Amino acid sequence: MSANESNETSSVSSNCHASTPKESEKGKKDPKRTPLSHLKKVHCSFKSPHHVTEKAKVSHEGEVAELQRRREQLDSEIEQLEAEGYKVEELEHHIKKLHEYNDIKDIGQSLLGRIAALRGTTTRDLYTQFDLALDD
Repeated sequence: MSANESNETSSVSSNCHASTPKESEKGKKDPKRTPLSHLKKVHCSFKSPHHVTEKAKVSHEGEVAELQRRREQLDSEIEQLEAEGYKVEELEHHIKKLHEYNDIKDIGQSLLGRIAALRGTTTRDLYTQFDLALDD
């Protein structure tokens, strides 16, 4: 420890209070507690970094109207799909099958990763060894 560090340590420890501050000491500020206290920004009220402009503020009525327009748009898209022969049940079935496919694919990717780690190679090399397409 240098002489300067020793002096700083002793001056800091001599300025520390060992007990709760007294009523007369409560208003006093410790300059070392907030080293940037000379800056105005330290003592101002909190300002959120997220600023909402007047244009961005939407009334509840406007929000409800926008949601109603969106609902009408989605309803018309559903009617169009049904007119083309699609059924909601079929779409739900296909979505369920896609989820199942993705789960199985994730398990396969995990297994390929483990095999590659055990063999000390890359999964890209395993794709060629197992005759798999890289975009699968």
